[in-house]
Amino acid sequence: MAIRLVTYEHSEALPKLPDYNVFHSVSLFRILERTSGYSPFMLVAFDGEKPIAKMLCIIRRSWLMQKCVIYDCCDYFDTDLKHDVIFNELLSYFTSRNRQNFSVIEFRNLSEPLFGYKYFRKNGYFPIRRLRVINSIHHSTLDKWMGASRKRQIQLGLKNGAVMGVADNKQEVRDFFRMLKNYYSSKIFKYLPGMDFFMELLELGKDSERVGKIFTVSYEGKIIGGSFCLFSGDTVFLLFSGGMRKSYPLLYPGVLAVWNAMTYSREKGYSHFEFIDAGLPFKKYGYRDFILRFGGKQLSTRRWYRLKWGWLNRIMEKIYV
Repeated sequence: MAIRLVTYEHSEALPKLPDYNVFHSVSLFRILERTSGYSPFMLVAFDGEKPIAKMLCIIRRSWLMQKCVIYDCCDYFDTDLKHDVIFNELLSYFTSRNRQNFSVIEFRNLSEPLFGYKYFRKNGYFPIRRLRVINSIHHSTLDKWMGASRKRQIQLGLKNGAVMGVADNKQEVRDFFRMLKNYYSSKIFKYLPGMDFFMELLELGKDSERVGKIFTVSYEGKIIGGSFCLFSGDTVFLLFSGGMRKSYPLLYPGVLAVWNAMTYSREKGYSHFEFIDAGLPFKKYGYRDFILRFGGKQLSTRRWYRLKWGWLNRIMEKIYV
């Protein structure tokens, strides 16, 4: 039976679907469609009337361009069809319909680095190597592979009065967002969604984790650091983190922002903690050095890109053979 593909531009129109992968979840779709600057849509594959896979496509709008980002390679349900066969149909359909709609299409954070390689190539995508850092957090001691200096920073920060917590009201979310926006303002290539994204997350997650959590680091009632994580399967993904390290150097707010999320994740029974972006494989990269000191393992992966401009895309395809 042929695979049938349907595009849904509004979450209310979706049929009932399982959620295994948070990056393609209905919950994340609902949050993003209520966030300014985003226009997500969901592509669902059916075998007859039975849904067998879904792919959340996240469109980010700016004055300069429209970018479509897809995290991982879809969410698959109970089916006898091979995942790569389904993905081939989804990718070919998506690309043929959207090749001229977005300045850039990006598939990132693939859980299986080689998955879909020939289908990406067939549809005119080119790969750029990236790095990822994953921590195993299911051991008897969370800091088993952590460096002595990082352990000392955590101990000093807590000893000097820093308090770790989880944001559970709108005022804490506002304070967290202002801190994080100020932190990311100088980072040209880092994109931070608007405050409405985090507010929607708070409303959705009041009764359960479901999608993610906002972790805070405070001192004398003021939020000086924090992080935001998504939960999927047995893995926690850190998307944003930062701290006012120049104003509070002896409290190590940036370090505690990550440590807070890691300790919470371990207490909730998760097995792995992944930093969503460890950068390009340059020898020196400050952020990667920072996260590796938490004891994680560095792995290689790919991101796949397709550009709107055919001539430029063909050049990139030849460069990244």
